[in-house]
Amino acid sequence: MSFPATLTSSSPKPLIRTVLVNRDAKQKPRTVDQLNDWQYVEKSIHRLLCAWGRDISAWDDKSTLHRHVWDQAECVRRLRERVEQFPGGKPDAPVSGELERLVNLVLLAPSLNDALDGIHVYLLKTLVAAYGEYSATVHPIHDAPTIALLHEINQIKSQQWLWYRDYRRRYPHITDDNYRLQVETALAKCGLLKAPLPVTPTEIAKPAGVSTDFKLRRFFARDEPTRAKHPFMDYVRADFATSIEARRLFWAYGYMLEKNIPDDQLAWIYYGHYMPWQWHHDISRHLWDESRHGDSGYSRLCDFGISFDEVGFGPYDLQDRDNALQEIAVEKGIPIEQAREQHNQLLAPLRMEPISTELLYQHVFMIGMVAETGHFVVKNEGYVDFKEGQDLESAEMMLFDIIDETAHVQYAHKWLPILAEHAGIDNSDYRERAAKMREEFQTKANAAAGKLQGELSRTPGDPGFDFYQDLLKRIQASYPLANAATCPPRSPKPM
Repeated sequence: MSFPATLTSSSPKPLIRTVLVNRDAKQKPRTVDQLNDWQYVEKSIHRLLCAWGRDISAWDDKSTLHRHVWDQAECVRRLRERVEQFPGGKPDAPVSGELERLVNLVLLAPSLNDALDGIHVYLLKTLVAAYGEYSATVHPIHDAPTIALLHEINQIKSQQWLWYRDYRRRYPHITDDNYRLQVETALAKCGLLKAPLPVTPTEIAKPAGVSTDFKLRRFFARDEPTRAKHPFMDYVRADFATSIEARRLFWAYGYMLEKNIPDDQLAWIYYGHYMPWQWHHDISRHLWDESRHGDSGYSRLCDFGISFDEVGFGPYDLQDRDNALQEIAVEKGIPIEQAREQHNQLLAPLRMEPISTELLYQHVFMIGMVAETGHFVVKNEGYVDFKEGQDLESAEMMLFDIIDETAHVQYAHKWLPILAEHAGIDNSDYRERAAKMREEFQTKANAAAGKLQGELSRTPGDPGFDFYQDLLKRIQASYPLANAATCPPRSPKPM
């Protein structure tokens, strides 16, 4: 049967598909090498976000950056799992050194804004285009699982792009011409990531940044005031065991302070490049959880009508920051108060030294086995008390933290042996060492609370006491507790 000329001439041309096997392919389609190249670039974006994330200062932008670190870890997970589904697929197989040169050029940006352009305008958009072209040209049935995961990744990328677009509207920037040209040239040499690059034994890519002298910012940036309007935390420490209202204030404020931890963990990931990928995935989740806990605490303070301007955001390294600012103030001949007001600008040039294998072990040990394990009793008591007092949102905040941090402690148990092996540390008695340290911290905290109870002014008219009382009254007025007068004393603050 023949068709009229008018029909055949207007019929669309057959689609030219990308064929993923050739005569020498055996059982390894081209997909495997392509996925590994893409995985390397996605993993590099993960590292670049960690490298530059400490320079982002605004609270909400930090929250988004921390979420993007987790999203990137999930992009890498999807690609690695797909590689493992192919016979002989190895997600840690070597890739071309051209890819390392590309991502290192993006990393070594003249500024934070240039780095964000490099990550989003060049790497992200190029990957999205490559994923789209691949999905449109390979056989839609044969390689449907790869197409599906690329669609999932591009959905994640769309959210990252929307944040970047909004950020750039708030902070307009023109990319440095020399930086832009170098990145564009390197992308062109990598074929815009549309085909796997050949690998030679002498040109194997290392993790992004490892072959450079890039160093992370020593003190992460913050917009919020670092000090409270009046000191109040000594009152909270003194009253923690005996006042449910003091505990309610502490948990909102204390969780808000956990926003410190993810910025430290950005450095764990960047300088822990020698660890297995699954460690980076676990720490990325831990990082995002801690960021969410910070947001939870801040959200609860807002519910209570308490602002940053009143209680401040105290970095855990506040004393180190202050020491650095004191030196800068002397050098510049300015008052320390002025240096503190300009802390972001003045501290920005200071860079941190790489985290040693020994110090990385200690960080994970202290967070997982001492700080988090040591707080489970008081957290569970807070959950029960707030729930019985009918402050269900505070109880909910406690519960989700308990759930998250149970997983974080398991991460510590899982990874401390491997971290110890890299550091040459005997880890055999880590449980006993952690228990002893928790006891020592508890003893010091008990002594400090007892001393404060005897020293603190409780006289109306004292600015610090009045401020503390005002915070408690505002919390009570916002969410009255049904058990405010009946809640018994609880365990003392562990540290």
